[in-house]
Order: sequence, then C-alpha cells, then structure tokens
Amino acid sequence: MKDPLEDFIHYLTIEKGLAKNTLLSYKRDLNSYYKFLKEQLQMEDWNNVSRVHIVQFLGKLKEEGKSSKTLARHTASIRSFHQFLLRERISESDPSVLIESPQTQKSLPKVLSQEETEALLNAPEPTDAFGIRDKAILELLYATGMRVSELIELNIDNVHIEMGFVRCIGKGNKERIIPVGQMALDSITAYLTSGRPKLVHQKDKSDALFLNHHGGRLSRQGLWKIIKKLAMKANIQKSLTPHTLRHSFAAHLLMNGADLRAVQEMLGHADISTTQIYTHVTNVRLKDVYSKFHPRA
Repeated sequence: MKDPLEDFIHYLTIEKGLAKNTLLSYKRDLNSYYKFLKEQLQMEDWNNVSRVHIVQFLGKLKEEGKSSKTLARHTASIRSFHQFLLRERISESDPSVLIESPQTQKSLPKVLSQEETEALLNAPEPTDAFGIRDKAILELLYATGMRVSELIELNIDNVHIEMGFVRCIGKGNKERIIPVGQMALDSITAYLTSGRPKLVHQKDKSDALFLNHHGGRLSRQGLWKIIKKLAMKANIQKSLTPHTLRHSFAAHLLMNGADLRAVQEMLGHADISTTQIYTHVTNVRLKDVYSKFHPRA
C-alpha cells in the first residue's frame, strides 16, 4: 500500500511542479491517512477502501479537535490521491467521490496599522551584521509583499538595486518581478555592503541573499524567530504570523487607492478572489475610522 503513496508524491513533484511546502502538506496528510487505514482498520489493499473508511478517518481528526480548514485540506489531499489511483488503474473505483469538503470560515487576514508597521520596521538596531540583515528583511517583506518562502529562496542575483526590482519564484514555479521602494533598496544596499560580508563563511560561500549565523541560507523557522523577537521589541500586541507583513502590504496599498489587479500581480495570486479578501480588511478599517470620527456615528 505504501508504494502508490510514493508514486503520487513523485507525480506531484514532476508533473505538477508543486512548491516544497505544498508537497510536505500532501505527504503529511496522506501518511496519517495511510497509518489510520493500516493500523486502525488493518487495510492491505487500496481497492478495499470505501467512503465509510474515509468518513471514519475524518471523524477521528474532528475528535482530535482539528479545525475545519485542516479537515478541508485532508479531504482535498485524499480526493487527489484516490483520483490518481483510479487514473493509474491501481484501484477500480474512487471512494472519495461523494465526500463533501467541510465548510471553512474565511477569516480576515490580520494586518498591522501603519503606525505598528513603522514600529516593527524600526525595531532592528543596525549596529551589527545581524541588525543590518534584519532591517533589510523587514523592509523587503513590507516593500514587496513576498511570501516568507519566496524571500528565503532569494539569491543575490535576484535583487536588481539599480533597476529597483526583485525577481522571485512563487507558487507553481511562476516567476514574477516586483518593484521595490527606495527605503527598502537602501536597507538592502547597506546589508550587501556592511552586513552580509561579515556573515559569509569563506570556505562555504552561499549565493543566498539572507544568511544565518552559520553563513548558510536563512531558514523559514529562523526568519519566523527574528520576526517574533522584533515584534516583541516593537511592543506589538497582535498575534503575528510569518505572513503578517504580506497582508499589511496588500491592505495598505488598497487603503491608499491601489488598483486591485496590480496588487494581485505583485502578490502572485492566481485568482483575483484571493486578493479581494483584502478589500474586506480595508472596509473594516474604514468602518472603524467612521465610527471613531463621524459626529453622528
């Protein structure tokens, strides 16, 4: 039963060209599904899996307190996998056909106010190489709205200081060009001239733009630790996620009159409906302003 799982992940990697984090999600979801079928239900053949078994697995996840978003993701993974088994003639039917995805509540992304953003961007102390690096990281995240995974994959040659843009590879291996503001460009220039040379290891020179204290590429977890530490220093009370600056980038652009299509392109959203959620954030903000300042509110 294990081999088709490996084949499916290989298919997603080669044929679909999915991002590394998406592949990890599929692998994690399907491994827990496989483990449940094997250990709890003593399944030996994918042909014996029925709709009831899938419902039992999803019920177990629900009992464990998993969110509707997590359940929806597991359902999507299982559905894709069973479609693959049918297509490859490993199984004779698809038991996931009548499984409905749980309704997920779309929560509005958390964004920082412009004052909070300023406080966060000013939190790093550019007195050493790490402070100069952290300043460049925050400025670039806010200037471009890049995903954290995109930022850590940047190499030096992806940043074009004189032209004022950065070239990054997003979801589905799609390349996009994002303009970068002058303040962020200044911070990156300072990092490249005064910060990064002190972090480079002479024996093992990395092409990565942002380096850790070992001189290697900064990891997602390492970057998240930096953001959390600086948010505490800036006295930001909101619970942040690695995407908070990306959300704030989009919301602030729209609040100041930016075109929705342009924001969609900069964020690298395939579907404009994903970008439209930020218009709801700006509407909530407008209501707050109205309630606070209108004499008859």
